[in-house]
Amino acid sequence: MDLTINSHLVIPSKELKWRFSRSSGPGGQRVNKSDSRVELVFDIKSSSVIGTFQKQRLIEQLHSRIIKGCIKIVASEERSQYQNRQLALDRLANLLQEGLKPPPKSRKATKPTRASRKRRIATKKHRSELKQNRQNKLSTYD
Repeated sequence: MDLTINSHLVIPSKELKWRFSRSSGPGGQRVNKSDSRVELVFDIKSSSVIGTFQKQRLIEQLHSRIIKGCIKIVASEERSQYQNRQLALDRLANLLQEGLKPPPKSRKATKPTRASRKRRIATKKHRSELKQNRQNKLSTYD
């Protein structure tokens, strides 16, 4: 089953490597027999459908998740292998979509407006007056 990332990118199933093992957690009587834990490994560097620019961006964005040029997704939440496979595919698709997003535009530094500076000074003066009024004034008539 091919993995669709977006309208321009579809990863063929031959580039996805699967491993199955026994899952810890809920199971029942067949818990020691069924291999429901799923590991999905996708090798970014040797992929034929991802361009060099996209590979660079993925490696840059997902550097903490990449080991030896591969992304590894593990799913063992569900009791059936099929559901865990679907979870792993969804997670990989979401991860690659996030990794391929362009970086956000950088913020331009701007100066505060004259009105905002006046408001800031006015609130500071107001706070100062409140605090001055709270102080115990010694009376000169004693």
